Amino acid sequence: MNAKTVLPAVAMTAVSMVLTLAVVMMWLGGAVPWPVALVVGLGIDGGWLATLAYERRLAAQGDHSPVVTAVGWSFGLIATAVLVAHALTAEHSAGAWLAVAWLPVAAKALWLVHGLWERTALTPSALGAIRGIQQEARDEAAVARARLRAEAATEETRLTAVTQAGARVARVQARTADTLAGAWSTLERARAGEDTGRALTSVTARVTPGVTSHWQLPVWGPTEPVPALEGPALTDAELDALVDSIRHSQTPALSYREMAVRFRAAGHSASEVRLRAAWKRVA
Repeated sequence: MNAKTVLPAVAMTAVSMVLTLAVVMMWLGGAVPWPVALVVGLGIDGGWLATLAYERRLAAQGDHSPVVTAVGWSFGLIATAVLVAHALTAEHSAGAWLAVAWLPVAAKALWLVHGLWERTALTPSALGAIRGIQQEARDEAAVARARLRAEAATEETRLTAVTQAGARVARVQARTADTLAGAWSTLERARAGEDTGRALTSVTARVTPGVTSHWQLPVWGPTEPVPALEGPALTDAELDALVDSIRHSQTPALSYREMAVRFRAAGHSASEVRLRAAWKRVA
């Protein structure tokens, strides 16, 4: 795995060292004796190579020295500066020489990349464990997404069913309310009719001696029956006066049902037929 980064760095280093030595020999060979130019070129390349070797030794030991790194980059910059100066002073092919002047810095950058690769490299077993963890996480995420989609679809189906059932119940309740309202209206008209009241009074006058049957409209909602209290029988005049006083005890005047509740709650006793007859007389 190291060959992916070390081979390009080695190749770039070799090319940059040869190029630096050749440029120094051509550039300084005409001004100074060639052995001196050779020493200068080998000095630049040697310093570059020596600091690189020391950096690699420290990296193998898990250590790092900023001073050595700075010296190595200094030699690389010197080599680059030599190549740039030669390119700027060359009479022919200055652009070509300038195009390859970056090779020493590039070689140094490749060694930097190789060092980062080594510091972050993992063993095959660790890489396998990481791949297993990542695959497990992907599997769990896929299962969670599938579960969420299934729960969402189920909830949507349930809400649709509940909504439809609620709509059906509402329609049934509306029809029932209409029917009950019609029945209530019919009963109210029957109770309010004078002939109907007399007919009901004659029919339910005395079915059984001492007992008078009750006929009253249905009540919306729960009711609690009020027990009848035993007391002296009232005459028609007394009953009319009592009904009239209870009816006008509140403004506006009470309805029959409210008057009847207050009448019986006060402890008075009278049959439903007599009470309704008294109500009709005073109302």
